[in-house]
This record gives sequence, C-alpha cells and structure tokens, in this order.
Amino acid sequence: MDFLRPAGWPEALAAKARHPAAVPLAGGTDVMVEINFDHRRPEHLLDLGRVAELHTWETDGDHVRLGAAVPYAHVIDRLAAPLPGLALAARTVGSPQIRNRGSVGGNLGAASPAGDSHPALLAAGADVEAASVRGTRLIPVEEFYTGVKRNALAPDELIRAVRIRRATGPQQFAKVGTRNAMVIAVCSFALALHPHDRTVRTGVGSAAPTPVRARTAEDFLTAALAQDGLWETARPLPPSVVREFGQLAAGACRPIDDVRGTAAYRRHAVAVLARRTLGWAWDAYRAGEGREALCA
Repeated sequence: MDFLRPAGWPEALAAKARHPAAVPLAGGTDVMVEINFDHRRPEHLLDLGRVAELHTWETDGDHVRLGAAVPYAHVIDRLAAPLPGLALAARTVGSPQIRNRGSVGGNLGAASPAGDSHPALLAAGADVEAASVRGTRLIPVEEFYTGVKRNALAPDELIRAVRIRRATGPQQFAKVGTRNAMVIAVCSFALALHPHDRTVRTGVGSAAPTPVRARTAEDFLTAALAQDGLWETARPLPPSVVREFGQLAAGACRPIDDVRGTAAYRRHAVAVLARRTLGWAWDAYRAGEGREALCA
C-alpha cells in the first residue's frame, strides 16, 4: 500500500488523476476501521491532512461553504446558528474523539445510508462541490447518493466542500439507536422549515438503500401550512396534519431487516421521528424563530 501525502489542493487533484482508485484519507474514522478489519486493502491512500483549505469554512451570501475536512466538533461549536440541523446531527456522531476527527466530507464520501449528516444536508438543502484536474462541479445532495455506499463522484474527483443553505427557520434532527451514545442509526430523520419561501424539506437516513427526502410528506405539509394560513398565524398544527405527515414520511422508506432492526420497526420509528421533529420545529417557529423571514 502506497501512502500519498500532497501538500496542497492542486497536488491532491493531480495525485487522484494519476491514481483514480486511491482512497482519500482525512479524519480516517471510516477508512481506518475498514483497513483494520481487512474489509478494504487499497493500493494507494491519499492523505489530505495537509490540504489547509479543506479545513476552513466561509459564509457566501445565503450559503455556508464548508470545507470537506472541517470536523464535526467545529460544526457544533462554531456553526450551530447558520446550520442548526447539521449541528444537531453532528452531536450524535460517535464520541468526542470521533467528532474531532470525522467530517461531513468524509461522511459523504463513505455514502453509508446510516451516515448522520445526510438527513440534515437533505433537509437544509446542500450541494456537493466535486473537483478534479478537469474542473469543478456542484452536485445537488439528493443526486449525490447513487446506492448503498456509492456516490456520484467520478473516479478522478475529490470532495472539496459542501455548500449548505443558511437556516431561515427552525431545523431538527433525531435518530433511533440501540443505545444512547456512540451508536449507528437504526433510522434517523431531519426536518427544516424554510419560512422565506414557505417550504418544508426533510431527510431520512438508514431506512432505504440511500438517504432520501420524504417528498410526498414535504408537499403535503407545505400545502397544509399554506392552505390554513399557518405561516402567518403560527397557530398550533392540527393533530390530523401531524399524523398524516408522519405516515407519509414513513411511506418514503424502503427499509430492510437487519441486526439493528426490522423493516416494520424502521417505518414505525420514522413516523414517530417525523411527528416529533415537526412538533419541536413548529413550537420553535411559534415562539418566533424564523418568522421574520416571512418579510424578507
């Protein structure tokens, strides 16, 4: 196994072009586990630890451009205001040591259906910035996941950053696991209210071959909020709306039975998580969070 250690971004892209099968290594929280258990034995490891720009972030208008190697701990400590859903998801990742090493870029590269950042990215609205010696392109996050642990990157591409919409309203994330901490999600759910354009977005994890949006549930809730004038009045949500939203969210799932849970349990749990996150988010909206965005 050859160890490649570029000193900067152009050198990293050149190395990836020469060795398309090289496995990128940043935090190593997924890759090193696979290597240690002999589940993967790549010919080349591409260490991105010295590529400084991958560890930075910046605000770009209505978006935050998050470098691929920014650790979860920084998202929690420094970006919770513009990216509240992602910060909530980051808090559930592994241990403090893992949160200090693991990153959203690494989570995207692994493309596991159970990755904690995926539902929050789907709900917030994000684009993956993929780069190669041929140039740079933006991939909508909902198009990034192509199968179980597969993504839309070309063999010579690396994830440079993630462009995530700044929150204009409440966002929530919740997951079910077999214990309270350091656990892989049995299923997870994220919800984001976008008052500025009166829409709702969701993300579902570990309940289908890829992370998915519950689009039918989104459309239903968006219509219900508009029809009853709830964005303007912030009245309590009718229980029937909350129940239907949960059922429609569960309908977006295509789960399997595995050692962590049955398909039936995952559908049930997603419905519960959808109702709970909607309740929490709407309570925050009624308290004033994001309502000023209606006038923006």
